[in-house]
Amino acid sequence: MVYFEQLKESQDAWEVCAEALAKGIYSDDHVKFFCFQVLEHQIKYRHGGLSPAQQQLIRETLMKWLQGQLMNSQPEKPFIRNKAAQVFALTFVMEYLTHWPKFFHDLLSLVGLNPHGVDVYLRTLMAIDAEVVDRDILHSPEEVRRNTLIKDGMREQVIPSLVESWYQILGAYQQSHPEITCQCLEVVGAYVSWIDLNLIANDRYVSLSVVSLSVVSLSVVNKTKLVESLCQVLQSAGFFNVDQEEDVDFLAKFSRLVNGMGQSLVLSWTKLAKGGAVKEAAEALRALETKVPLLLQLLVHDDDDISANIVGFCYDYLNVLKQVRYTLGSNTFFPSLYPDIMLAVMKKLTYDEEYNFDNEGEDEAMFVEYRKQLKMLLDRLAQVSPDLLLEAVGRVFNNTIQRWQTASFMEVEVAIRLLYMLGEALPASHGAHFSGDTAKTSALQDMMRTLVSSGLSGYQHTSVSLEFFETVVRYDKFFLVEPQHIPIVLMSFLDHRGLRHSSPKVRSRVAYLFSRFVKTLHKHMNSFIEDILSRIQDLLELAPPENGFPALLTSDDQLFIFETAGVLIVHGESPAERKQALMRSLLTPLTDAFRLLLAKLASEREEERQAALADCLSHAVGFASRTSKAFSNKQTVKQCGCTEVYRDCLQTFLPALSCPVQRGSLRSAVRSFLHRMIICLEEEVLPFVPAASEHMLKDCEARDLQEFIPLISQITAKFKFKVTRDLQEFIPLISQITVLCRPAEDNDQAAALEKQMLRRSYFTFIQTITSSGMNEVLANQGVENVERVLFTIIQGAVDFPDPIAQKTCFIILSKLVELWGGKDGMAGFPDFIYKHIVPACFLAPLKPSFDLTDAQTVLTLSECALTLKMIHLRRGPEFIQYLQQEYLPSLQVSPEITQEVCQVLQQPDAKVLKNYMKAFFQRAKL
Repeated sequence: MVYFEQLKESQDAWEVCAEALAKGIYSDDHVKFFCFQVLEHQIKYRHGGLSPAQQQLIRETLMKWLQGQLMNSQPEKPFIRNKAAQVFALTFVMEYLTHWPKFFHDLLSLVGLNPHGVDVYLRTLMAIDAEVVDRDILHSPEEVRRNTLIKDGMREQVIPSLVESWYQILGAYQQSHPEITCQCLEVVGAYVSWIDLNLIANDRYVSLSVVSLSVVSLSVVNKTKLVESLCQVLQSAGFFNVDQEEDVDFLAKFSRLVNGMGQSLVLSWTKLAKGGAVKEAAEALRALETKVPLLLQLLVHDDDDISANIVGFCYDYLNVLKQVRYTLGSNTFFPSLYPDIMLAVMKKLTYDEEYNFDNEGEDEAMFVEYRKQLKMLLDRLAQVSPDLLLEAVGRVFNNTIQRWQTASFMEVEVAIRLLYMLGEALPASHGAHFSGDTAKTSALQDMMRTLVSSGLSGYQHTSVSLEFFETVVRYDKFFLVEPQHIPIVLMSFLDHRGLRHSSPKVRSRVAYLFSRFVKTLHKHMNSFIEDILSRIQDLLELAPPENGFPALLTSDDQLFIFETAGVLIVHGESPAERKQALMRSLLTPLTDAFRLLLAKLASEREEERQAALADCLSHAVGFASRTSKAFSNKQTVKQCGCTEVYRDCLQTFLPALSCPVQRGSLRSAVRSFLHRMIICLEEEVLPFVPAASEHMLKDCEARDLQEFIPLISQITAKFKFKVTRDLQEFIPLISQITVLCRPAEDNDQAAALEKQMLRRSYFTFIQTITSSGMNEVLANQGVENVERVLFTIIQGAVDFPDPIAQKTCFIILSKLVELWGGKDGMAGFPDFIYKHIVPACFLAPLKPSFDLTDAQTVLTLSECALTLKMIHLRRGPEFIQYLQQEYLPSLQVSPEITQEVCQVLQQPDAKVLKNYMKAFFQRAKL
């Protein structure tokens, strides 16, 4: 130490130190550090007394040392780099205005984008800032004047070049050198306070900053440092004064940047907190808290795009609050900004005056999407503190509803909307919001009571009308607790406020909501049933096709009204005769109209008119079908005395099946009705099945048959032996049509798909018969028909590359082996097993189209293996002997592998066989 102090004071010893640094003579870090200290002393205190040659020597020494850094594989220790940067900065201050105006040019030319050089360059810039700009350091008047001249000179000559160099550094190193990225941002943050803002406050820099935040390789602590550096830059630049910024496009980019910063800090906090780094986690949390005021300013911005860009950060921040609160206990003091976020979300949910409710376009669709994002925030607010949210919504709701007559529609709509949204934000099992936690239930009950008794249902705006009915139905269980409000709400559904509202949109939605309301509360409506039915009478009329006037409700909406009428009749407390009379008066107008329209259709020649009539006929059938949804296991058609009514409907609708025109839509409607009647009328439907089937199978095409088979399958599964005779007739017919159905042309994909779907339906039908224990139906077909059916199944298992159909075929074959393959099985069937079923089990998986990497195909292979297993169960050693001596040798399978197959087949565990067969066929295909 004494020696180095002497060197400092010596007149020419500094030159020895300069030479040592320039030539890299010493490797000891402390020696290098002291050499820089000696040089620093010389520049600081004796610079004025040096000759031009000596000053030149100092400049050359520094540049040679820096050049050495570029060559080194490892950088110097940070304390040496910092000292070197100070010496560079001191030299700059002394010489920039006089001897070294090209200081930055020389530095940048030498350094380029070498990471060691860039590091020293950035440290030098920070040291220059400390010498020239730092307001915390006291300067003499002379130094202040000199510093002002330096800054002026830099602004004029070099600042654009420096800003460009920072941009290049950030772009080059953000993926590979996070520490350089952070350093560079610190430099920008330091200089931004006195250089031209527009050089930094532009798209290039903001876009680059957004990318920096998405860098995965940054360590957690580095990421926090990076965000804080960036924040310093932005704050120095005055960006945080969002209110004063009028450039919306720029703010949209800025909000994305702040969102990225916030989410990065949340990620850092999460990782640090999980890793137990308490101190660093606390720092990340502090950094996060300081961004929340800015988050709020952007969240409440008038422009929804700017607000939407920050939702991700807001959501993540609320999650942090939730976790902190969960960790520290529910009584934890909240940051004061929680209520502000809550109010911001409520404010932003509000519609704009410009929102076009009658003709919603792209802007409206975007707002609806934005509202969904805000709903996520509201749900998250509820998770953080349900009590605070409930209290805040209650306050907004009550304040608005008290003055609803004078309030704008936006205020009223959002007040009801908030109440509606609480239903999901504060979840309750099966909508039971009015039992359990008394604080919550009483608050919701109070709001609902206010809503339904305030007269608000008469507010003249579609958005408010819709929100009113949506909320009433969301909280329909409120009326179970306070049923006295049902009549007043019922009236609002039925009059100009609901089903007769001037807006088709409101009428349509109310039709659906009314059906839900009635389903929940029908037990409380007994005394109103006939009144309601008379009030909705005109809404139950079938709109005739020639009527030019638009109906109040569309046919889709009418479906809900018919279902509602059905529920009211079926669940009412009237005796069965009264229910029958009411149901008849509901359905007779439909059947009467149906007969007339069907007669008209048969004689109509004009195609457009035919389509309109068929449409109307289909609606009539659909409406009748929909009323049957009201029946349940307890309230059956029979108990309500309505069997005859629906039988009459069936009698009326079935002739439409043989109508020569508009067959597709009519058959589809009547078939759907039959499906419903199989459930509702049970055995009463059976007398109609033969005639219905005959109509449907007449002149039938692939699609007709494909849609008919599920109906017969349903009848088979439900009635089993009661339909044996009918099935005996259908099976040969169906299998024949399935095979004969016009083959698809090679390039007709639609026809090919139709054929494939038909085959699947057919095989499912045969599976239903066999699994319902109705194998007798097949057995009694006569030898020729049985053979035909069996061959279609073998064909389905092997020939068609459709794993779904193949799987079904193997399930059928396995079942038939179980039923007929034993000693007392069907005559001739064992022969069929060996000639056809066993080969199918080997030939199907060997096909090139049988893809063993496909999950569905692997399931098919499992069923194939189980079929072999079933053959072994039924035929025993005879089957093993056949495989060993005849079948496997015919496939050129080696004796060793044959032995393996037979051993695995005899094991009790089917899973072993499945796995083995997969490996067997994988090997065979190589």
